Amino acid sequence: MLEFAAAPERALSAAEIAARYGASPHHLAKVLRAQGRAGLLSAARGVGGGYRFRGNAKRLTLLDVIDLFENIGRGGGARGRGRSGRDIEHAIDTVLVEIDETARATFGSITLETMLKLAARPRTA
Repeated sequence: MLEFAAAPERALSAAEIAARYGASPHHLAKVLRAQGRAGLLSAARGVGGGYRFRGNAKRLTLLDVIDLFENIGRGGGARGRGRSGRDIEHAIDTVLVEIDETARATFGSITLETMLKLAARPRTA
């Protein structure tokens, strides 16, 4: 998504992105279709075709993108094992739920625009 948000006027093909990141073009095409169905990308066929960014980088968060493919912290409590008298399992479940909630809050607070600004910063040693 960051590649698309960085140059929203430019069409990028699945093959082009796959080559850049060493990813499977077949798998990436599935990912791009899902992002298109979510309204984040538009697809154009033919010469000069590919995918273009349709989202709003100022409002679209990392969580919005992650939620298309992952289920972080939406379980709403213990992870299915139940308490069943095992205090250690319950304690671990409690910590894991808190980690998921923290991850969701963090990803939900970072926009694509923020990520692009971070990427543009000079690297320090």
